[in-house]
Amino acid sequence: MLILLGSLLCFLLVGVPIAYSLGLSGLAYFWMVHPELLSVLPARFFAGMNSYAMIAMPLFVFMGLLMNSGGITTRLIDFSLMFVGRLRGGLGLVNVIASMVFGGISGSSVSDTASVGAVLIPEMKKKGYSLEFASGITVASSTMGMIIPPSVPMVIYAYISEESVGRLFLGGLIPGVLIGLLMLVITVIVSYYKKFPTAATTLSNRDRLVLTGRAFPALIMPVFVVGAVVLGLATATESAGLGVLYAFFVGLFLLKELELKAVPKLLRDSIQTSATVMIIIALSKLYVWILALERIPQSLALFVSGLDVPVFAILAVVLVIILLVGTFVDVSPAILLLTPVFLPAMKLLGINGIQFGVILITGLAMGLVTPPVGMCLNVCSAISKVQIGRIFKAALPFLLANLITLILITYIPHLSLWLPSLLMD
Repeated sequence: MLILLGSLLCFLLVGVPIAYSLGLSGLAYFWMVHPELLSVLPARFFAGMNSYAMIAMPLFVFMGLLMNSGGITTRLIDFSLMFVGRLRGGLGLVNVIASMVFGGISGSSVSDTASVGAVLIPEMKKKGYSLEFASGITVASSTMGMIIPPSVPMVIYAYISEESVGRLFLGGLIPGVLIGLLMLVITVIVSYYKKFPTAATTLSNRDRLVLTGRAFPALIMPVFVVGAVVLGLATATESAGLGVLYAFFVGLFLLKELELKAVPKLLRDSIQTSATVMIIIALSKLYVWILALERIPQSLALFVSGLDVPVFAILAVVLVIILLVGTFVDVSPAILLLTPVFLPAMKLLGINGIQFGVILITGLAMGLVTPPVGMCLNVCSAISKVQIGRIFKAALPFLLANLITLILITYIPHLSLWLPSLLMD
Protein backbone atom coordinates (compact mmCIF):
# COMPACT_ATOMS: atom_id res chain seq x y z
CA MET A 1 0.00 0.00 0.00
CA LEU A 2 2.96 2.34 0.59
CA ILE A 3 4.08 1.70 -2.99
CA LEU A 4 0.56 2.32 -4.27
CA LEU A 5 -0.26 5.48 -2.33
CA GLY A 6 3.28 6.87 -2.45
CA SER A 7 3.52 6.61 -6.22
CA LEU A 8 0.01 8.06 -6.62
CA LEU A 9 0.95 11.07 -4.50
CA CYS A 10 4.18 11.60 -6.47
CA PHE A 11 2.38 11.50 -9.81
CA LEU A 12 -0.27 13.97 -8.60
CA LEU A 13 2.36 16.36 -7.22
CA VAL A 14 4.18 16.56 -10.55
CA GLY A 15 0.91 17.36 -12.33
CA VAL A 16 -0.02 14.04 -13.93
CA PRO A 17 -3.83 13.91 -14.52
CA ILE A 18 -5.77 11.88 -11.97
CA ALA A 19 -6.71 9.11 -14.42
CA TYR A 20 -3.13 8.45 -15.50
CA SER A 21 -1.87 8.82 -11.91
CA LEU A 22 -4.23 6.02 -10.91
CA GLY A 23 -3.12 3.83 -13.81
CA LEU A 24 0.62 4.40 -13.36
CA SER A 25 0.56 3.87 -9.58
CA GLY A 26 -1.49 0.69 -10.06
CA LEU A 27 1.00 -0.49 -12.68
CA ALA A 28 3.89 0.22 -10.27
CA TYR A 29 2.18 -1.88 -7.60
CA PHE A 30 1.65 -4.90 -9.87
CA TRP A 31 5.14 -4.63 -11.36
CA MET A 32 6.76 -4.68 -7.90
CA VAL A 33 4.36 -6.86 -5.90
CA HIS A 34 2.43 -9.11 -8.31
CA PRO A 35 4.31 -9.20 -11.65
CA GLU A 36 2.55 -12.46 -12.54
CA LEU A 37 -0.74 -10.51 -12.83
CA LEU A 38 0.51 -7.91 -15.34
CA SER A 39 -0.90 -9.87 -18.28
CA VAL A 40 -4.39 -9.66 -16.73
CA LEU A 41 -4.42 -5.85 -16.45
CA PRO A 42 -5.80 -5.11 -19.96
CA ALA A 43 -8.80 -7.36 -19.29
CA ARG A 44 -9.35 -5.68 -15.91
CA PHE A 45 -9.09 -2.26 -17.54
CA PHE A 46 -11.76 -3.17 -20.10
CA ALA A 47 -13.99 -4.77 -17.45
CA GLY A 48 -13.98 -1.48 -15.57
CA MET A 49 -15.87 0.17 -18.44
CA ASN A 50 -17.94 -2.80 -19.66
CA SER A 51 -21.14 -2.12 -17.72
CA TYR A 52 -24.70 -1.73 -19.01
CA ALA A 53 -25.58 0.52 -16.07
CA MET A 54 -22.92 3.06 -17.07
CA ILE A 55 -24.67 3.72 -20.39
CA ALA A 56 -26.94 5.98 -18.34
CA MET A 57 -24.11 8.42 -17.65
CA PRO A 58 -23.49 9.77 -21.20
CA LEU A 59 -27.25 9.79 -21.80
CA PHE A 60 -27.89 11.95 -18.73
CA VAL A 61 -25.07 14.28 -19.79
CA PHE A 62 -26.50 14.53 -23.31
CA MET A 63 -29.99 15.14 -21.92
CA GLY A 64 -28.75 18.08 -19.85
CA LEU A 65 -26.92 19.60 -22.81
CA LEU A 66 -30.02 19.30 -25.00
CA MET A 67 -32.22 21.01 -22.42
CA ASN A 68 -29.68 23.78 -21.88
CA SER A 69 -29.32 24.45 -25.61
CA GLY A 70 -33.10 24.40 -25.93
CA GLY A 71 -33.44 27.70 -24.04
CA ILE A 72 -34.62 26.15 -20.82
CA THR A 73 -32.38 28.21 -18.50
CA THR A 74 -33.98 31.54 -19.38
CA ARG A 75 -37.48 30.12 -18.91
CA LEU A 76 -36.60 28.73 -15.48
CA ILE A 77 -35.19 32.09 -14.40
CA ASP A 78 -38.32 33.94 -15.58
CA PHE A 79 -40.50 31.42 -13.75
CA SER A 80 -38.51 31.79 -10.52
CA LEU A 81 -38.52 35.59 -10.75
CA MET A 82 -42.31 35.48 -10.77
CA PHE A 83 -42.32 34.20 -7.18
CA VAL A 84 -39.45 36.01 -5.46
CA GLY A 85 -38.64 38.99 -7.65
CA ARG A 86 -40.29 41.48 -5.28
CA LEU A 87 -38.23 40.40 -2.28
CA ARG A 88 -34.95 42.07 -1.36
CA GLY A 89 -32.16 40.19 -3.06
CA GLY A 90 -34.73 38.73 -5.44
CA LEU A 91 -32.25 37.82 -8.15
CA GLY A 92 -30.17 35.96 -5.56
CA LEU A 93 -33.26 33.96 -4.61
CA VAL A 94 -33.94 33.34 -8.29
CA ASN A 95 -30.40 32.02 -8.63
CA VAL A 96 -30.98 29.43 -5.90
CA ILE A 97 -34.42 28.36 -7.17
CA ALA A 98 -33.17 28.09 -10.75
CA SER A 99 -30.30 25.90 -9.57
CA MET A 100 -32.71 23.65 -7.67
CA VAL A 101 -34.83 23.09 -10.76
CA PHE A 102 -31.95 22.97 -13.24
CA GLY A 103 -30.12 20.49 -11.00
CA GLY A 104 -33.04 18.14 -11.50
CA ILE A 105 -32.59 18.44 -15.26
CA SER A 106 -28.87 18.35 -15.95
CA GLY A 107 -27.70 16.09 -13.11
CA SER A 108 -24.43 18.04 -13.13
CA SER A 109 -23.24 20.87 -10.89
CA VAL A 110 -20.76 22.12 -13.47
CA SER A 111 -23.52 22.38 -16.11
CA ASP A 112 -25.63 24.23 -13.56
CA THR A 113 -22.85 26.75 -12.91
CA ALA A 114 -22.23 27.33 -16.61
CA SER A 115 -25.90 27.65 -17.60
CA VAL A 116 -27.36 29.65 -14.72
CA GLY A 117 -24.20 31.71 -14.24
CA ALA A 118 -23.94 32.76 -17.88
CA VAL A 119 -27.43 34.29 -17.69
CA LEU A 120 -27.74 35.52 -14.10
CA ILE A 121 -24.26 36.84 -13.20
CA PRO A 122 -24.32 39.63 -15.84
CA GLU A 123 -27.96 40.40 -14.96
CA MET A 124 -27.20 40.60 -11.23
CA LYS A 125 -24.26 42.93 -11.88
CA LYS A 126 -26.50 45.18 -13.98
CA LYS A 127 -29.07 45.33 -11.15
CA GLY A 128 -26.54 46.47 -8.54
CA TYR A 129 -25.21 43.24 -7.03
CA SER A 130 -21.48 42.81 -6.57
CA LEU A 131 -19.79 40.39 -8.94
CA GLU A 132 -18.38 38.50 -5.94
CA PHE A 133 -21.84 37.92 -4.46
CA ALA A 134 -23.35 36.92 -7.81
CA SER A 135 -20.51 34.48 -8.46
CA GLY A 136 -20.47 33.09 -4.91
CA ILE A 137 -24.18 32.31 -4.78
CA THR A 138 -24.02 30.79 -8.29
CA VAL A 139 -21.28 28.28 -7.45
CA ALA A 140 -22.72 27.46 -4.02
CA SER A 141 -26.26 26.84 -5.29
CA SER A 142 -24.96 24.74 -8.19
CA THR A 143 -23.82 22.06 -5.71
CA MET A 144 -27.45 20.91 -5.66
CA GLY A 145 -27.03 19.77 -9.27
CA MET A 146 -25.36 16.50 -8.24
CA ILE A 147 -27.63 15.88 -5.23
CA ILE A 148 -31.13 16.54 -6.58
CA PRO A 149 -32.07 13.70 -8.97
CA PRO A 150 -31.23 12.74 -11.63
CA SER A 151 -27.56 12.77 -10.71
CA VAL A 152 -24.58 11.52 -12.71
CA PRO A 153 -22.43 10.95 -9.56
CA MET A 154 -25.21 8.82 -8.09
CA VAL A 155 -25.13 6.60 -11.19
CA ILE A 156 -21.39 6.15 -10.67
CA TYR A 157 -21.84 5.38 -6.96
CA ALA A 158 -24.63 2.89 -7.76
CA TYR A 159 -22.29 1.10 -10.19
CA ILE A 160 -19.51 0.79 -7.59
CA SER A 161 -21.71 -0.04 -4.58
CA GLU A 162 -24.30 -2.15 -6.45
CA GLU A 163 -27.10 -0.10 -4.91
CA SER A 164 -30.36 0.84 -6.66
CA VAL A 165 -30.16 3.98 -8.80
CA GLY A 166 -33.83 4.71 -8.15
CA ARG A 167 -33.36 4.54 -4.38
CA LEU A 168 -30.32 6.81 -4.60
CA PHE A 169 -32.27 9.34 -6.65
CA LEU A 170 -35.03 9.41 -4.04
CA GLY A 171 -32.50 9.48 -1.21
CA GLY A 172 -30.94 12.66 -2.58
CA LEU A 173 -34.21 14.53 -3.08
CA ILE A 174 -34.88 15.70 0.49
CA PRO A 175 -31.22 16.65 1.23
CA GLY A 176 -31.01 18.56 -2.07
CA VAL A 177 -34.21 20.50 -1.40
CA LEU A 178 -33.12 21.13 2.21
CA ILE A 179 -29.87 22.69 0.97
CA GLY A 180 -31.90 24.91 -1.35
CA LEU A 181 -34.27 26.06 1.40
CA LEU A 182 -31.39 26.86 3.76
CA MET A 183 -29.65 28.81 0.99
CA LEU A 184 -32.82 30.83 0.42
CA VAL A 185 -32.85 31.79 4.11
CA ILE A 186 -29.15 32.72 4.01
CA THR A 187 -29.72 34.77 0.84
CA VAL A 188 -32.51 36.76 2.49
CA ILE A 189 -30.33 37.48 5.56
CA VAL A 190 -27.32 38.54 3.48
CA SER A 191 -29.48 40.61 1.13
CA TYR A 192 -31.06 42.60 3.98
CA TYR A 193 -27.66 43.06 5.63
CA LYS A 194 -26.08 44.36 2.41
CA LYS A 195 -29.25 46.18 1.28
CA PHE A 196 -29.40 44.52 -2.12
CA PRO A 197 -32.15 45.72 -4.49
CA THR A 198 -35.51 44.20 -5.27
CA ALA A 199 -36.55 43.31 -8.81
CA ALA A 200 -39.75 45.14 -9.66
CA THR A 201 -42.18 42.67 -11.22
CA THR A 202 -45.73 43.67 -12.07
CA LEU A 203 -47.32 40.64 -13.64
CA SER A 204 -50.96 40.01 -14.40
CA ASN A 205 -52.54 36.62 -13.83
CA ARG A 206 -52.35 36.04 -17.58
CA ASP A 207 -48.61 36.78 -17.56
CA ARG A 208 -48.12 34.31 -14.73
CA LEU A 209 -49.97 31.62 -16.66
CA VAL A 210 -47.85 32.30 -19.74
CA LEU A 211 -44.58 32.08 -17.76
CA THR A 212 -45.73 28.87 -16.07
CA GLY A 213 -46.69 27.37 -19.42
CA ARG A 214 -43.32 28.29 -20.91
CA ALA A 215 -41.48 26.64 -18.02
CA PHE A 216 -43.80 23.64 -17.62
CA PRO A 217 -41.95 21.26 -20.00
CA ALA A 218 -38.79 21.81 -17.98
CA LEU A 219 -40.48 21.59 -14.59
CA ILE A 220 -41.89 18.13 -15.28
CA MET A 221 -38.59 16.84 -16.67
CA PRO A 222 -37.23 15.53 -13.32
CA VAL A 223 -40.60 13.94 -12.54
CA PHE A 224 -40.64 12.26 -15.95
CA VAL A 225 -37.09 10.87 -15.69
CA VAL A 226 -36.96 9.95 -12.00
CA GLY A 227 -40.59 8.77 -11.89
CA ALA A 228 -39.98 6.19 -14.60
CA VAL A 229 -37.24 4.60 -12.46
CA VAL A 230 -39.11 4.83 -9.15
CA LEU A 231 -42.32 3.34 -10.54
CA GLY A 232 -40.40 0.49 -12.13
CA LEU A 233 -41.42 1.50 -15.64
CA ALA A 234 -37.81 1.72 -16.82
CA THR A 235 -34.27 1.11 -15.64
CA ALA A 236 -31.97 4.09 -15.04
CA THR A 237 -30.41 3.54 -18.48
CA GLU A 238 -33.78 3.32 -20.22
CA SER A 239 -35.01 6.36 -18.29
CA ALA A 240 -31.97 8.33 -19.43
CA GLY A 241 -32.70 7.33 -23.03
CA LEU A 242 -36.31 8.46 -22.66
CA GLY A 243 -35.04 11.71 -21.15
CA VAL A 244 -32.87 12.33 -24.21
CA LEU A 245 -35.87 11.80 -26.52
CA TYR A 246 -38.00 14.08 -24.35
CA ALA A 247 -35.34 16.81 -24.25
CA PHE A 248 -34.88 16.59 -28.03
CA PHE A 249 -38.63 16.80 -28.68
CA VAL A 250 -39.17 19.69 -26.24
CA GLY A 251 -36.21 21.72 -27.47
CA LEU A 252 -36.90 21.19 -31.17
CA PHE A 253 -40.70 21.22 -31.40
CA LEU A 254 -42.15 22.82 -28.24
CA LEU A 255 -39.62 25.48 -27.27
CA LYS A 256 -38.24 25.66 -30.84
CA GLU A 257 -34.84 26.91 -29.68
CA LEU A 258 -32.81 23.77 -30.28
CA GLU A 259 -31.11 23.81 -33.70
CA LEU A 260 -30.43 20.55 -35.49
CA LYS A 261 -26.99 21.76 -36.55
CA ALA A 262 -26.04 22.09 -32.87
CA VAL A 263 -26.81 18.45 -32.05
CA PRO A 264 -23.53 16.96 -33.41
CA LYS A 265 -21.51 19.33 -31.19
CA LEU A 266 -23.65 18.44 -28.16
CA LEU A 267 -23.09 14.75 -28.93
CA ARG A 268 -19.35 15.33 -29.17
CA ASP A 269 -19.32 17.26 -25.86
CA SER A 270 -21.26 14.56 -24.05
CA ILE A 271 -18.98 11.85 -25.46
CA GLN A 272 -15.85 13.74 -24.40
CA THR A 273 -17.20 14.35 -20.89
CA SER A 274 -18.28 10.73 -20.49
CA ALA A 275 -15.05 9.36 -21.95
CA THR A 276 -13.01 11.31 -19.40
CA VAL A 277 -15.02 9.81 -16.56
CA MET A 278 -14.96 6.31 -18.07
CA ILE A 279 -11.16 6.33 -18.29
CA ILE A 280 -11.01 7.28 -14.63
CA ILE A 281 -13.49 4.50 -13.81
CA ALA A 282 -11.50 1.91 -15.76
CA LEU A 283 -8.20 2.82 -14.12
CA SER A 284 -9.73 3.15 -10.66
CA LYS A 285 -10.98 -0.42 -11.06
CA LEU A 286 -7.32 -1.44 -10.80
CA TYR A 287 -7.30 0.27 -7.41
CA VAL A 288 -10.43 -1.59 -6.35
CA TRP A 289 -8.77 -4.86 -7.37
CA ILE A 290 -5.64 -3.99 -5.40
CA LEU A 291 -7.74 -3.14 -2.34
CA ALA A 292 -9.43 -6.52 -2.67
CA LEU A 293 -6.09 -8.32 -3.02
CA GLU A 294 -4.75 -6.61 0.08
CA ARG A 295 -8.10 -7.03 1.90
CA ILE A 296 -8.05 -3.36 2.85
CA PRO A 297 -11.86 -2.87 3.10
CA GLN A 298 -12.26 -5.95 5.30
CA SER A 299 -9.32 -4.93 7.50
CA LEU A 300 -10.65 -1.40 7.86
CA ALA A 301 -14.14 -2.71 8.68
CA LEU A 302 -12.77 -5.03 11.38
CA PHE A 303 -10.59 -2.24 12.76
CA VAL A 304 -13.51 0.20 12.94
CA SER A 305 -15.86 -2.36 14.48
CA GLY A 306 -13.24 -3.18 17.12
CA LEU A 307 -12.77 0.43 18.20
CA ASP A 308 -14.18 1.39 21.57
CA VAL A 309 -15.40 4.67 20.10
CA PRO A 310 -19.00 5.92 19.67
CA VAL A 311 -20.40 5.58 16.17
CA PHE A 312 -21.09 9.31 15.93
CA ALA A 313 -17.37 10.03 16.47
CA ILE A 314 -16.36 7.59 13.69
CA LEU A 315 -18.90 9.20 11.37
CA ALA A 316 -17.46 12.62 12.18
CA VAL A 317 -13.98 11.42 11.17
CA VAL A 318 -15.37 9.97 7.91
CA LEU A 319 -17.06 13.31 7.14
CA VAL A 320 -13.78 15.17 7.62
CA ILE A 321 -11.99 12.72 5.30
CA ILE A 322 -14.69 13.11 2.63
CA LEU A 323 -14.46 16.91 2.80
CA LEU A 324 -10.65 16.84 2.63
CA VAL A 325 -10.58 14.42 -0.31
CA GLY A 326 -13.22 16.50 -2.13
CA THR A 327 -10.96 19.53 -1.82
CA PHE A 328 -8.12 17.91 -3.77
CA VAL A 329 -9.80 15.21 -5.92
CA ASP A 330 -12.62 15.63 -8.42
CA VAL A 331 -16.00 14.02 -7.69
CA SER A 332 -15.90 10.94 -9.94
CA PRO A 333 -12.47 9.60 -8.90
CA ALA A 334 -13.23 10.45 -5.26
CA ILE A 335 -16.39 8.31 -5.38
CA LEU A 336 -14.48 5.48 -7.04
CA LEU A 337 -11.68 5.58 -4.47
CA LEU A 338 -13.63 6.15 -1.26
CA THR A 339 -16.64 3.87 -1.81
CA PRO A 340 -14.86 0.46 -1.76
CA VAL A 341 -12.75 1.56 1.22
CA PHE A 342 -15.44 2.97 3.51
CA LEU A 343 -18.70 1.28 2.49
CA PRO A 344 -18.00 -2.13 4.12
CA ALA A 345 -17.03 -0.41 7.39
CA MET A 346 -20.12 1.81 7.26
CA LYS A 347 -22.38 -1.21 6.78
CA LEU A 348 -20.80 -2.90 9.83
CA LEU A 349 -21.69 0.22 11.81
CA GLY A 350 -25.30 -0.05 10.61
CA ILE A 351 -25.14 2.71 8.00
CA ASN A 352 -27.31 1.90 4.99
CA GLY A 353 -25.58 1.92 1.57
CA ILE A 354 -28.10 4.47 0.25
CA GLN A 355 -27.52 6.78 3.22
CA PHE A 356 -23.75 6.57 2.82
CA GLY A 357 -24.05 7.31 -0.90
CA VAL A 358 -26.04 10.48 -0.19
CA ILE A 359 -23.55 11.48 2.54
CA LEU A 360 -20.60 10.89 0.21
CA ILE A 361 -22.04 12.83 -2.72
CA THR A 362 -23.28 15.70 -0.54
CA GLY A 363 -19.84 16.02 1.03
CA LEU A 364 -17.98 15.81 -2.27
CA ALA A 365 -20.31 18.42 -3.79
CA MET A 366 -18.72 20.98 -1.47
CA GLY A 367 -15.36 20.16 -3.05
CA LEU A 368 -16.62 21.63 -6.32
CA VAL A 369 -16.60 25.03 -4.63
CA THR A 370 -13.32 24.73 -2.72
CA PRO A 371 -9.89 25.47 -4.19
CA PRO A 372 -7.57 24.23 -5.59
CA VAL A 373 -9.58 21.75 -7.74
CA GLY A 374 -13.09 23.29 -7.50
CA MET A 375 -14.49 22.72 -11.01
CA CYS A 376 -17.47 25.02 -10.41
CA LEU A 377 -15.11 27.74 -9.17
CA ASN A 378 -13.07 27.54 -12.36
CA VAL A 379 -16.14 27.64 -14.60
CA CYS A 380 -17.64 30.59 -12.70
CA SER A 381 -14.33 32.46 -12.73
CA ALA A 382 -14.21 32.12 -16.52
CA ILE A 383 -17.73 33.60 -16.75
CA SER A 384 -17.43 36.45 -14.23
CA LYS A 385 -13.67 37.18 -14.57
CA VAL A 386 -13.45 37.21 -10.77
CA GLN A 387 -10.52 35.48 -9.05
CA ILE A 388 -11.22 32.02 -7.61
CA GLY A 389 -10.25 33.10 -4.08
CA ARG A 390 -12.74 35.98 -4.07
CA ILE A 391 -15.53 33.73 -5.39
CA PHE A 392 -14.82 31.13 -2.71
CA LYS A 393 -14.91 33.79 0.04
CA ALA A 394 -18.30 35.02 -1.22
CA ALA A 395 -19.62 31.44 -1.39
CA LEU A 396 -18.68 30.55 2.20
CA PRO A 397 -21.92 31.78 3.87
CA PHE A 398 -23.99 29.69 1.45
CA LEU A 399 -21.85 26.58 1.95
CA LEU A 400 -23.08 26.65 5.54
CA ALA A 401 -26.33 25.22 4.12
CA ASN A 402 -24.40 22.28 2.65
CA LEU A 403 -22.54 21.66 5.90
CA ILE A 404 -25.69 21.75 8.05
CA THR A 405 -27.47 19.36 5.65
CA LEU A 406 -24.45 17.04 5.57
CA ILE A 407 -24.45 16.78 9.37
CA LEU A 408 -28.23 16.23 9.47
CA ILE A 409 -28.27 13.42 6.90
CA THR A 410 -25.34 11.76 8.65
CA TYR A 411 -27.03 11.58 12.03
CA ILE A 412 -30.70 11.45 10.93
CA PRO A 413 -30.97 8.49 8.50
CA HIS A 414 -34.65 9.10 7.72
CA LEU A 415 -33.78 12.24 5.75
CA SER A 416 -32.24 10.08 3.03
CA LEU A 417 -34.06 6.78 3.61
CA TRP A 418 -37.68 7.80 4.16
CA LEU A 419 -38.62 8.46 0.51
CA PRO A 420 -36.93 5.28 -0.86
CA SER A 421 -38.71 3.23 1.82
CA LEU A 422 -42.04 4.92 1.19
CA LEU A 423 -42.07 4.63 -2.60
CA MET A 424 -39.97 1.55 -3.39
CA ASP A 425 -40.49 -0.95 -0.54
